[in-house]
Amino acid sequence: MSKWRRWHKIVAVSAALLIVLAGVGYANRGALSAIGYDIFLSDKVESSFANSYQPLTNRPVVEKPVVEEPFSMLLMGVDARAKERGRSDTLIYTVVRPGDGNVLMVSIPRDTYADIVGRDSKDKITHAYAFGGAEMAVNSVEKLLDAKIDHYASINFQGFVKVVDTLGGIHLPIGKDIVNKGADHEKFTVKANKDNYSGVEALNYVRYREDAGGDMARTSRNRVFLEELISKASSLQQWNKIPEVLDIVGDNFQTDLPPSSMNELAKKFLQAGHEIQSYTLKGEGKRMGSQNLWYFVGDEDDLAAVRETIASWLDPSTPESGLTVPDQENAESASASPDRSL
Repeated sequence: MSKWRRWHKIVAVSAALLIVLAGVGYANRGALSAIGYDIFLSDKVESSFANSYQPLTNRPVVEKPVVEEPFSMLLMGVDARAKERGRSDTLIYTVVRPGDGNVLMVSIPRDTYADIVGRDSKDKITHAYAFGGAEMAVNSVEKLLDAKIDHYASINFQGFVKVVDTLGGIHLPIGKDIVNKGADHEKFTVKANKDNYSGVEALNYVRYREDAGGDMARTSRNRVFLEELISKASSLQQWNKIPEVLDIVGDNFQTDLPPSSMNELAKKFLQAGHEIQSYTLKGEGKRMGSQNLWYFVGDEDDLAAVRETIASWLDPSTPESGLTVPDQENAESASASPDRSL
């Protein structure tokens, strides 16, 4: 278990939109209140994200945001190139509790062996998005965790190349050169111990797939990248860059929450602050099937504990003292093998 410190008076949206509005979160370091948000950012958020609203079929359309009751959201970081749909390299099941400002983020390794709802088969859960977009990904994660998903948000990591460069680069904890050189992989090298990394270098850091940690390590890098991006954004004082960053994110983002809902959630969390507890599913790496492909197989006992945790967090009657997560000990070092096949 890891607990992030409460961010002090940052103009931020619900943590359920961390991926989406990382560019908004940096806009304030204590200077703005909810009133200031209305004056300086509200209209810009709505215009930048006007084309990002993509409701799913057979699900209720949000008419008015509920900013008190707990709700769930699936965050997806999608690695799509050119006109590809891409795969959901980052999957984070998130419970947001606007009333008390607490957020639960459960990371699902991209190669988790799971039922792909709509295809009547099992596969790496990252492929659900490739097969059927956000709808199939949402349905498949719901089945894996036996938990409802009220909303989704997906961001194309290609857009974050521009965001990182606009912010002037970010810090990454790279202590040894990262070299992707496998025969069936994209070739690149990211040098270690640099003070600052560009957008392309940051994206390659996320994409790297040849270390011994396999899927767990890649999931960890995705999380580190997002944390570092948000940290850099929150410290930036160049207000003239806010519109540009919002437009970049908006062009690479989809959600079933209309912009007005994002504004309401942003103001709610600005007033209450928020605290995040994060967790990564436990399991082990295995080669399975006739093609001997590598999968991450979730631990059933851990899945059961996570399902109970989610139910507790979604229950509005659960007191803050009861908002716990399973023991994360050894989760990051779960048995895994390098992922060398898609």
